[in-house]
Amino acid sequence: MQESVIYQDILQKGEHRGERRGVLRGERRGRRLGEGRTITRQLKHRFGEIDELLIKRIKNLTIKQLDDLAAALLDFSQVGDLVNWLNQHQS
Repeated sequence: MQESVIYQDILQKGEHRGERRGVLRGERRGRRLGEGRTITRQLKHRFGEIDELLIKRIKNLTIKQLDDLAAALLDFSQVGDLVNWLNQHQS
């Protein structure tokens, strides 16, 4: 059975589908990490050193939350604004 053309076709399609899922997950994770680094860098540029606990909280944000934070940080005038934002947007 493993040598049949139909079996090989199904196996190949399943492998291809699994590879695509893995690539998409990797891209999402890479994007999230990259955006988290960019936001952290922007915050450090604006406010100086940022507490490591805040950086860890930023790294745990979803892509949507990172996008929202990227827009919100333009209005931050102090690190307390970041803390308030994180408290409101994280569970």
